[in-house]
Amino acid sequence: MEKTLNRIHPVSDPEATYFLQVSWEKDLGTGFGIILSDGQCAWTGTVSEAEISREAADMEMNREKYVKELKKALIAGGESTGKYNFAIS
Repeated sequence: MEKTLNRIHPVSDPEATYFLQVSWEKDLGTGFGIILSDGQCAWTGTVSEAEISREAADMEMNREKYVKELKKALIAGGESTGKYNFAIS
């Protein structure tokens, strides 16, 4: 299993710091687990391969391109800084 951990500052609360951990088996496109923490509380979830396909279709985006964008936004870390905004709700 592969994992990444990134620090994020959501646009909804730029002074706050959150930690985003993403874990996956073979490929992000086959689904992944996610943990979001503010240092005191943690929230967990999973995203299935079917949910990824459904979201790509909803956005009218090629599935492979959608998975590449997910990788950039969720696991690329420093190389995507400033390119993606996160909002916590």
